[in-house]
Amino acid sequence: MELCLGTVQFGMDYGIKGQKQPSMEQAVDMLDYATQNGINTIDTANAYGSAEDVVGAFLEKKTIARDKLFIVSKFRPNLLDDVGQDKYYEIMRNNLENTLSRLHTDYLNSYLLHSARYIFDDEIIDTLNRLKADGLAERVGVSVYEPEEAKKCIERPNVDFMQLPYSIFDQRMEKAGVFEYAKNNNIQIHSRSAFIQGLILMEEDEIPPFLSKAKPIVRKISLLCNRHGISRIALAMNYVKQQSRISHLVFGVDNIEQLRENIKLFEEDISVAVVDDIAKEFRNIEADIVMPSLWKK
Repeated sequence: MELCLGTVQFGMDYGIKGQKQPSMEQAVDMLDYATQNGINTIDTANAYGSAEDVVGAFLEKKTIARDKLFIVSKFRPNLLDDVGQDKYYEIMRNNLENTLSRLHTDYLNSYLLHSARYIFDDEIIDTLNRLKADGLAERVGVSVYEPEEAKKCIERPNVDFMQLPYSIFDQRMEKAGVFEYAKNNNIQIHSRSAFIQGLILMEEDEIPPFLSKAKPIVRKISLLCNRHGISRIALAMNYVKQQSRISHLVFGVDNIEQLRENIKLFEEDISVAVVDDIAKEFRNIEADIVMPSLWKK
């Protein structure tokens, strides 16, 4: 498994700990540091504020050859909701060309649908593959949220990439058999939300009122990590690292110190028995805690 640097924090204020968007210069420095320290995969999206522009500024510097990088971006959500099928190609092509312009590149390594429900629409998936045939993306797929969406990706022969949420707090994909289902499929899987927007790393008194029912869970993981003498970041990463069907762990940072720490901790191996013992304590956390889209802020 490898790391993939997510860039949502580079394009907007993101997370629940009051993180602030870094400057363009700071963000480009982080991309430079990441790619000089073994990370060659970058995740972004048209909907992440100015994130694509940041990645584009980095690519323009040419500190690393484009063919050494794997760039993932996503079709802006909801754009096809109220239009006829005859408009799908035009809208999707225009959005992808906008992304390529902002990124200062002429192709993506993977292009994903950001609206997961589109995975059930044959015409949208066919149009996505038309863009692939045009040479604008090497792989196409979907950023999913629910196990049913993930299984539909696996079932489709013309989807070869999927990004999904997976963490020690959010074990829904494993419980639903998604990874087992994908075992004999060549779909590439990236996981995101290892830290649940920072929730796993927060102290109990930092948790906002709208997530008050997460306090006992955060208290428990803090106590267990202290008992075993391990950090929560290392635990969160090691939990994901155990899943062999995931090729990349997508993570985000808002300063270079975090980036250095995460790269270092990713290399730290924790006993599988310890990780499994802790993980079983969090098998049944409610969806409205682990899915930020359901948070009632």
